[in-house]
Amino acid sequence: MADTLFVVLAAGEGTRMRSSTPKVLHRIAGLPMLAHVLAAACGQADADIAVVVGPDRDDVADCARKSAAGASVFVQADRLGTAHAVLSARDSIAQGYAQVVVLFADTPLMKPETLAAMVRAVRDGAGVAVLGFEAPDPTGYGRLVVEEGALLAIREDKDASEAEKVITLCNSGVMAFSGKKILPILGRIGNANAKGEYYLTDAVEIARGDGLATVALEADAEEVGGVNDRAQLAHAEFLMQQRLRAAAMTSGVTLRDPASVHFNHDTRIGRDVTVEPNVVFGPGVVVEEGAEIRAFCHLEGCRIGAGAQIGPFARLRPGADLSTGVKIGNFVEIKNAKIADGAKVNHLSYVGDATVGAAANIGAGTITCNYDGSAKHHTNIGAGAFIGSNSALVAPVSIGDGAYVGSGSVITKDVPGEALAVARARQTEIPGWVARQRAKHES
Repeated sequence: MADTLFVVLAAGEGTRMRSSTPKVLHRIAGLPMLAHVLAAACGQADADIAVVVGPDRDDVADCARKSAAGASVFVQADRLGTAHAVLSARDSIAQGYAQVVVLFADTPLMKPETLAAMVRAVRDGAGVAVLGFEAPDPTGYGRLVVEEGALLAIREDKDASEAEKVITLCNSGVMAFSGKKILPILGRIGNANAKGEYYLTDAVEIARGDGLATVALEADAEEVGGVNDRAQLAHAEFLMQQRLRAAAMTSGVTLRDPASVHFNHDTRIGRDVTVEPNVVFGPGVVVEEGAEIRAFCHLEGCRIGAGAQIGPFARLRPGADLSTGVKIGNFVEIKNAKIADGAKVNHLSYVGDATVGAAANIGAGTITCNYDGSAKHHTNIGAGAFIGSNSALVAPVSIGDGAYVGSGSVITKDVPGEALAVARARQTEIPGWVARQRAKHES
């Protein structure tokens, strides 16, 4: 058994989101908020995970199991407060962990190092540790009442005295407990309040009454901010993008206009990559060293090899696999295609379900006709092949190494290596036709 248990509360309804999607499954940088919180918890050494979900929320439970292998999932059948939610995971808590940390699934910006500090506080002797933040305007937040380094109480805004209302250190909701003390403390929390609920915040005064040390730790307000509506979701996305951009630049990536580049949580970019403005990275993108992504590109599910040049205005869809030195130009779309070293698809082309050999050149306006209305078919273009502009390659078809396809061709049969293929109507001229037509219309 691990030393620490993280209990993640994911049972909130999130009605202010105005959505059929559970609040905690709304995405930040392409990943559900719940998954972000679980990633921070899974980043801790020697830790187990328990997730508390609402009734009939198999989608939330599935996300929890997918995001944290081995996580235990519990259902809070009745929403009777935060302490009641934590007790829904009693079976895990009772196994005897040294520390139990309670998190909320709608705080996607939690950092692993903050959670590590919470665990250390309990290891260092605290019975209860509470994570707070400084709020310029604390109105509406629970205040952390601290005296001589000890946390005396968490006072709700409506219950605070005039002296307590000026306190700016506020409660984030994140709490850590001694594993030996948590169940006795939770068992004594009552519901004598207006809502008839069991509040986890009452644990501080109960712990102090038992002579336990209670402490407050502090995090940045933006890190612990919860998401309850679409505006807060957008703000969390903004903050996450700032974090991802800073990490990319620290690792050796040049962002010409950082604020206009949108990353996914799993984007991987090598050193000396340059990204121009207005580039969107969807899920599953890998960019290797020295590549250049020019402006207004949209990338997802693709690999961009070292020294490749992409865009501007290019779209790489899932399965696009570009090797070293490949050039993909403006208004080009690549899907499920492997493009070998040094090949060029410079403008206005679609290459899908295809293999393009090394140093091949795909002319402007070329398309691979991969779909026949019922099934997808593959196009193979050999090394050093030249495909003339405005050609259509009707799959399944193979163009041999070094072959040449004349501009404007519709290729329906395999082309041998080093051969010229021309498949277009013969040009015809009719002398004097224009003058005769003009005279006819004038008469």
